[in-house]
Amino acid sequence: MTITHHPSDATLAAFAAGTLNEARSLVVATHLSLCATCRQAVRAFEHVGGALLDAATPTAMSAGALARATAALGQPETIAPVRRDPRAGDLPAPLAQYELGSWRWIGRGVQWRSVAVDSTENCRVFMLKAAPGTRLPRHRHSGTEWTCVFDGAFRHDLGRYGPGDFDEADESVEHNPVVEDGVPCICLVALQGSIELQGWLGRLLQPLIRI
Repeated sequence: MTITHHPSDATLAAFAAGTLNEARSLVVATHLSLCATCRQAVRAFEHVGGALLDAATPTAMSAGALARATAALGQPETIAPVRRDPRAGDLPAPLAQYELGSWRWIGRGVQWRSVAVDSTENCRVFMLKAAPGTRLPRHRHSGTEWTCVFDGAFRHDLGRYGPGDFDEADESVEHNPVVEDGVPCICLVALQGSIELQGWLGRLLQPLIRI
């Protein structure tokens, strides 16, 4: 597997710091499960963060702070073991703990399935599967769209995205992905905001889009 497109350094640093929401973290974690280069980068960011903590000047805790923190934790809970959703098949490990919906058709050649992640910051996660040769309508987004490819490949104005590649788009990007011939393209997507179809045909189809 040759991975060409990776998350930005800012995204990897935010993942290492734990400041991404769950939706975006899941897509980044999925890429990391496939990309040794980015796993190494995240470890480097974690080491930097640890060094900064070590170098920070200690601040005295207020009286009773430890007791209050312990009380706030309450009684330990029994955590049930993670059971892999049998519908996950051979998908990357980060999806193992999430409930997956059934595939459903949302357009010609395109299927969608839900991933049970709480939506925060108007950001939700789902999977897309597009048949070989499928041309998605030209569109842009009112927010961000982070995509990790599992299988197959697609192309758009900014390049080719195959297995393991990470596509990090924002409001400035307008594209119309085309799925390569051969096998279906399967992706995990964290979408913030909405999809805005372009052109006269896109405006006619816009009311039908519910992603």
